[in-house]
Amino acid sequence: MQKHMDKRKVTIIGAGHVGSHVALALVYEGVADEIVLVDKVEGKADAQALDASDAVSYMNHEVVVRGGDYSDVEDSQVVVCAIGQARKPGQNRVDMLDDSIVMCDELLESLSPYQFPGVLISITNPCDVIVDYLRRGLGLPAERAFGTGTSLDTARLRRVMSEMTGVSRTSVQGFVMGEHGESSMIPYSLIRVGGRGFDDFGLSRDDVLEQVRQGGWIVVTGKLCTEFGIGRAATELVEAVLRDEKKVLPASVLLDGQYGETGVQIGVPCVVGAGGIEQIVEVDMTTDELAAFKSSCDVVRGNVQIALSKGTRGVE
Repeated sequence: MQKHMDKRKVTIIGAGHVGSHVALALVYEGVADEIVLVDKVEGKADAQALDASDAVSYMNHEVVVRGGDYSDVEDSQVVVCAIGQARKPGQNRVDMLDDSIVMCDELLESLSPYQFPGVLISITNPCDVIVDYLRRGLGLPAERAFGTGTSLDTARLRRVMSEMTGVSRTSVQGFVMGEHGESSMIPYSLIRVGGRGFDDFGLSRDDVLEQVRQGGWIVVTGKLCTEFGIGRAATELVEAVLRDEKKVLPASVLLDGQYGETGVQIGVPCVVGAGGIEQIVEVDMTTDELAAFKSSCDVVRGNVQIALSKGTRGVE
């Protein structure tokens, strides 16, 4: 029987680097009443939860942080999928597909006895492909199953633009769109830095895109994982749902005619609120930008077909 969702509860599946940082960020923000960590490694979720719970002693708000099991999804407003192995140096996100599909099939099997009334936010790489696979496997409507997508890429864009222009990140507006991967693209025509356009600063478009794409490589090479940036990016999406913020954020969502694309789950700006994806925002792009976006859609579409051919449960 489906449980009632009478509190702001978040269940995080995968208590590794990223999942634990999402939990800790939610503790700091005080946006959830209960945070549950679940992991297939015995004792890991309980340990991470206890560690995060100790931090609550120095907060000015209360939140329950505990280890749990897959049944906790039944009364969770948000479920975060953070399963998977860390990306290895030299490995791109698509290289992780085989292992991720195996783990997703295991997860779908574990979740099959339970109702899933809330919103799913997936982090697992390759992000666009995996959230599509999980959406199909769980039978969720598109608005309730989305990925972090280009949210981390967008954070990197703001950092790079701030470093190059000397202007605060809070004054940088713009999004990275498309795949969370090597085919990501930047609509430069939409970037504003303190009200000024991208071309006003005389920057190289290729250089900016390269730095944004290379951010993940540098982090993985140096410390063997990414955790802080993606953890915070995921938390922004969780907060937007729990607070019903109607906030425009980049996320990997299933397109249904937007930008002339249908049936592909990919990073675009969206209005995120209590219902999950409440609106897909269609921004005006130049002809070249739209072509780059469509090319990225084709890359993701091809990888989804590979995933479906490998998996056993991600079918509608």
